Amino acid sequence: MTDPPTGSHAPAEIHALARRRSAARTDRDFAVADALRDEIAAAGWRVTDTPDGFTLTPTPPYDVEQSAARLPDRSDQSDTRRVSVSVVVDGWPDDVRTFVDAFVRHVPADAVLLALDIGNTDGAGDVLHELAQAHPGRIEDLHVEGPTGWAAAVTALARADTAAVHVLADVSTIFTGDALTPLLAELADPTVVGAGWRGARVSDDWYSFNDAGPGDVEALLGYCFALRRRALLQVPPHPKARFYRNADLEMSYAIRAAGLGRLVVPAVELPLRQGRHRGYHDTDPVYRDAESQRNYSRFLDRFRR
Repeated sequence: MTDPPTGSHAPAEIHALARRRSAARTDRDFAVADALRDEIAAAGWRVTDTPDGFTLTPTPPYDVEQSAARLPDRSDQSDTRRVSVSVVVDGWPDDVRTFVDAFVRHVPADAVLLALDIGNTDGAGDVLHELAQAHPGRIEDLHVEGPTGWAAAVTALARADTAAVHVLADVSTIFTGDALTPLLAELADPTVVGAGWRGARVSDDWYSFNDAGPGDVEALLGYCFALRRRALLQVPPHPKARFYRNADLEMSYAIRAAGLGRLVVPAVELPLRQGRHRGYHDTDPVYRDAESQRNYSRFLDRFRR
């Protein structure tokens, strides 16, 4: 195992503990490895395993879970608020600031932002925590070491929530006004289970999706997608969906197939704008295309008539 970068400035004794932990993991002595990790943490450092060994970073001023599965599970609790908006933070701290600033300015004050930081990439988790501290009661920040796939992140956020309506959003979707009230108005109809900004319909040959206008749609896109929380808990995204693309369409079809209700796009244009969608444009194209195809192939196997 190699030492962490010298830029971490960890003391020599912490490096030694981390090397002992790596050796314990190699020997599959996980009890010792966990005890050494706790000793490192008590000294104010966090050890993260990497393909080349490990890195050491100062312990952040917030709790970090090892995986999304260890985040709070409140799925059996009653609704305690009207609506939450959930986002996954996976880097790009400037985008996080832009999104949060617009959320605080334009979204009704009783809505809570539930944000999951994955791995504090480029310091985005630190920025998220700073913003949560600046807006108490409006932002709840959760943090995991990473990596975490799309389905695992979305499912963990839904389980951590206690709102009647859970809105899936993306950091690239910027509020320019109150976009939640029209979505909630649609969900006042008990036959509607989800309402969103953009909808889609499958093509006749089932090999592409077309944009759908207002009204009932076959699928909603994850840019801004409001769902009854209980429905999302009942039909979460497919656990094999590591990447978002086509997985939101698959989840939409699964929710409809379960008979949970209609999916609609409001007749009014929602006050939202699309920023740079990092999840698509700034993801490795080989990984992006392979995972997107994997999701679509699974969708066809499940739902093609």
